[in-house]
Amino acid sequence: MKYLCLAYEEERKLTELTDAQWRELRQETLDYVADLQQRGKLVLTNALQSARSAHTVKIREDQRAVTDGPFAETKEQIGGFFLIEAESEDEALDIAAGWPSARIGTIEVRPIEEALRLKGRY
Repeated sequence: MKYLCLAYEEERKLTELTDAQWRELRQETLDYVADLQQRGKLVLTNALQSARSAHTVKIREDQRAVTDGPFAETKEQIGGFFLIEAESEDEALDIAAGWPSARIGTIEVRPIEEALRLKGRY
């Protein structure tokens, strides 16, 4: 089963890292990505640009509204994602726990819905 893992991080915590700490975290992440790829567990991963470059779009009464930044007002913002293949939810949680930035942020793990469900079928 596929799971989408969303990596939430406080941008402030990342910017406070020294250059050496940043390089170490980056290399550890690249190594973990390579390991997941080798094991056939990683489908896709990407980092995201700063939340300051984000826009939120919504349609209300047939009118498009665009605001700067993420919708939620929180300290942690989505810093990236990784789509994984796991045999079970426990394995997906183990993979997420191994993601290096889990030590300074939060990883949300959600199963992928293979097809759109009918209304009220959650």
